[in-house]
Amino acid sequence: MKFHHRFILRISFISALGGYLFGFDFAVISGALPFLQQQFNLDPTWEGFATGCLALGAIVGCLAAGRVSERYGRRPGMLLAAGIFAISSLAMAFSPGRLLFVVARFVAGAGVGMASMLSPMYIAEIAPAKYRGRMVAINQLTVVLGILITNLVNYWLRNEGTDAWRWMFGLGAVPSLLFWVGAYTLPESPRWLIKKGMEEKASIILSKIGTGSYAGDTVKQIKGALAGSSHKTNYKSLLQKSFIPILLIGIGLAAFQQFCGINTVFNYAPKIFESIGASQDDQLLQTVFIGGVNLAFTILAMVFVDRVGRKPLMLLGAGGLAILYILIVQLLGAGSAQVSWLLLAAIGIYAMSLAPVTWVLISEIFPTGIRDAGISVAVIGLWVAYFILVFTFPILFEYLKDNTFYIYACVCTLGFLFVLYKVKETKGKTLEELDENLIRH
Repeated sequence: MKFHHRFILRISFISALGGYLFGFDFAVISGALPFLQQQFNLDPTWEGFATGCLALGAIVGCLAAGRVSERYGRRPGMLLAAGIFAISSLAMAFSPGRLLFVVARFVAGAGVGMASMLSPMYIAEIAPAKYRGRMVAINQLTVVLGILITNLVNYWLRNEGTDAWRWMFGLGAVPSLLFWVGAYTLPESPRWLIKKGMEEKASIILSKIGTGSYAGDTVKQIKGALAGSSHKTNYKSLLQKSFIPILLIGIGLAAFQQFCGINTVFNYAPKIFESIGASQDDQLLQTVFIGGVNLAFTILAMVFVDRVGRKPLMLLGAGGLAILYILIVQLLGAGSAQVSWLLLAAIGIYAMSLAPVTWVLISEIFPTGIRDAGISVAVIGLWVAYFILVFTFPILFEYLKDNTFYIYACVCTLGFLFVLYKVKETKGKTLEELDENLIRH
């Protein structure tokens, strides 16, 4: 059986542009914060809220995405996410005061939340099992591209005056419009079409993905999985006794990806480097280095995720970060500029493990009948954890300084044990085979 690789890559990259929006809004605040602090007189609490309110909007976006994608399809959901993000980017850029800026960033979070759920889910549903890991990892690749390009733009705009931050946020309208145009050309998810009784349309799309008996075999597998589940896609179904363990694993993975602490480096790199005496130019330049390392190691993750497997990479990330955080505390405490190398190493380990693999696992572990609701709840857990992380970091760093990273070292140790004993390998299995394994266990 042969697969049409160009077609699979094209639709995976287009749908993964939703990840670029995530990366953009994730990184833009890092370069803009020094300007926002002056513009809006932000104290540590407001600094954390202005950063974290994106996550609160993303929670709303995830809830909406679950319902929109179930009723209207994955493609319309991605189109809506792109439109919301475009409008909110311009609203942030033209905000006259702190309150309107925070509201606009909240709305941007809704678009990011929808995209963060729908993009990996769409790719997982359309990609053959053999390539699913690396295709879903493309979503993380576009996230890190968004981070790197945004950091470069922020650095380029650093000397454009007190309104430089308006350009930083306003430019977000460009990738969101590209995502909207691209999503308009995407086919609908075959699994969603079959679920809605449109088997013929699903077969046409599947025949563009694989040759021979691939379309027919896949249709039979999907119908069999749907027939084996009498559950409608709703959040109440997740509370059934048989689904609670997998739901807790999904939420646990999502929360751990954030509570591991590395995103404090992405969002607050200038603040961290300021603590060791770096100038504002050097602070922004470090964010560019961070984005470059993030991109390089994400590409490595795409190579290894379907070869090495999901679980070994997750264990590498959890264990590696725990060790590096302890070393980072020592160098930050000594005011050593060498800490930048350890921070880059931490970014690299995270980029090839927890960052992409968590999205892969979340897109795989939920059964067909509850996939929309399961992924939605797991991603909501991720955004709740992100808000708590970025809201508390400025406050913790104000009082604990470098010792803050000891907290994240403890979290990574607990995460290592969680992955070791609770997470099962999913490499090389179709989504329907994973469904069957869940039913048997």
